[in-house]
Amino acid sequence: MPLVSELLPGLAATVALMVALWLISIPLRDVSIIDLFWGVAVATGGSVYWLQADEPTMRATVVMLLVWLWAARLFIYLYFRNRGKPEDRRYAEMRSKRSSFWFQSLYVVFLLQAVLAWVIGLPQYGVLLSEQPLGLLDAVGIALFFYGLIWESLADWQLANFLRNRDNAGAVMDKGVWRYSRHPNYFGEFCLWWGIGLIALAAGAWWTLVGPLLLSFFLLKVSGVSLLEQDIGERRPGYREYVRRTSAFIPLPPRA
Repeated sequence: MPLVSELLPGLAATVALMVALWLISIPLRDVSIIDLFWGVAVATGGSVYWLQADEPTMRATVVMLLVWLWAARLFIYLYFRNRGKPEDRRYAEMRSKRSSFWFQSLYVVFLLQAVLAWVIGLPQYGVLLSEQPLGLLDAVGIALFFYGLIWESLADWQLANFLRNRDNAGAVMDKGVWRYSRHPNYFGEFCLWWGIGLIALAAGAWWTLVGPLLLSFFLLKVSGVSLLEQDIGERRPGYREYVRRTSAFIPLPPRA
């Protein structure tokens, strides 16, 4: 395992990015911009490690390119999905309950997510620790990454088309990949980051799997599945029936 000092530059760069976003969010009165730059924040720490390496390995270069591919897709998707819309209802609710939210958002939202982005991105450092050539485990990890990226992209595209149709207001998206999982986009995210984790494991950096593990915990128990399903049944009456017949996370054939 590396010295803490070796990991600090990536954390410092991620925190600097988040503080800059916080300053921008104050006049905008919109904390939602953090969602737009989430992928960029994760990739920032990894890029710092890659740039600091004397001779980045092929494994490290491959991972950096994969992470930036994921970050760019996420940025473009969220930009077109959210442009012209008000602050996300989650943050708007937090703002309504806190008189000094403009300041509290610095540590409640931005700095907290800076640390999360840095931890989740730790496999980007781990891949620098071995100069062994790419092998079978790397190939499996790359394949799992692209499987997850394609699955996530398809889920986002299908949902965007569904929501664009005004006739679907209040309805439940249960077509395409959403027929097999209530959260196929999160499942894709899960797969692609475990793919990155496998590549880091191939470099011997088993301890960096804390990143994919933390991401999995948040997707399933905190800000992903659990958070979205707290009140969606009230906003979309048909969602309870959707829950009854559809797997929550892992894509499975619908129950009769």
